[in-house]
Amino acid sequence: MSAGVTFEAVVTGRRDAADGVVVLDLERATGTLPHWAPGAHIDVVLPGGIERQYSLCGSPAARGTWRIGVLREREGSVWLHDNAHVGATLRVRGPANHFLFAPTAGRSYVFVAGGIGITPIVPMIEAAEAAGAIWTLLYAGRSRRTMAFVDELVERYGERVEVFAADEGHRLDLSARFATPAARTVVYACGPARLLEGLEDAMAGWPRGSLHLERFEAKVLGPPVWAEAFEVDLMMSGLTLTVPPERSILDVVEEAGAVVPSSCRVGTCGTCEVPVIDGEVEHRDSVLSPEEQDANRSMMVCVSRAACGRITLEL
Repeated sequence: MSAGVTFEAVVTGRRDAADGVVVLDLERATGTLPHWAPGAHIDVVLPGGIERQYSLCGSPAARGTWRIGVLREREGSVWLHDNAHVGATLRVRGPANHFLFAPTAGRSYVFVAGGIGITPIVPMIEAAEAAGAIWTLLYAGRSRRTMAFVDELVERYGERVEVFAADEGHRLDLSARFATPAARTVVYACGPARLLEGLEDAMAGWPRGSLHLERFEAKVLGPPVWAEAFEVDLMMSGLTLTVPPERSILDVVEEAGAVVPSSCRVGTCGTCEVPVIDGEVEHRDSVLSPEEQDANRSMMVCVSRAACGRITLEL
C-alpha cells in the first residue's frame, strides 16, 4: 500500500506508558493493515487538517495492530490524548520509513533514545535481539516517570539497557561515550535536537554511515546557497516552473496542479520526497542521511532547493 493512502483505523487499546505519554493500539476499520519494518512511522490526520507523525513502537509480527506512543506536547498530540479513547476512529496514512533498521551479521548496535524518541527504538531492539546481534540501549530522560517503556525494557533486557535519568543525577556524557570509534558498530538515535546534535559532534571522527538519526524537529539552517529564483522542470508533467526565493518548490508545483503527497512541510517526515533527474540540490531536510544527500537521487520539495539555476524532477 502506498504511504500516500489515507484510511480509517479504530483505537482498540489505550494505556498510560509514562507521565504525559499514552500508548494507542490501532486496527484497520476494514481490511488489513500494511506490513512495516522497524523505524517506520505513520501520519495521523486530525480535525482541522492537522497532521502528526508517530513512530510505530509495537512488533512488526503483530500484523493486525499498529501501536504508537503519543507525548502530550503539541496541538495534535493533545487532541489525541483527549479524544483517542477505545472505540474512536482515526484517519491514518502510512507506513513510511526513512529510519529503516535491518540488522547485519557481524555488526553491533548502540541505540540512543531521548524521551519519546524511544518509540522507534523499541522494535529495533526486538529485531536486533531476534537476529542475535550484540546491542546496547542508552536511554535518557528527565525522570523514570517520564520515560515510556523504561521498566519493561530494563526487566526484559537487564544490563543492556542503561538508564540516564536527570533527576537521579545520571546524565549521558556523549563526548566521553563516543570519543573513540568502535569497530563494526552502528548507532541509531532518536530524540530531541540537542541530544542528536551532541551525538553528531561526538561521532564526528567515526566512519561515514556509522550514525543514523531520526529527528522530530527540523534542523536550523542558514540562508540557501542559491539565493536567486530557479527553474524546475517537471519531467512527467512537461512543465517548467519558476521558484522564487520566498516560496518552496512544493508550493509552486501544487499551485501548478501537480500532485505531491505532503505532511509536515518542514522537512522532517519524508512524505514529499521526489526523485531528482538532473541538477544540483541543496538538501535542507532533516530526513536523508549525509550519504543519501550526497547521492542526490531525491529531495524533499517542502524545504530543499536548487543549488543552481535549473533542476529536473520526476514529477
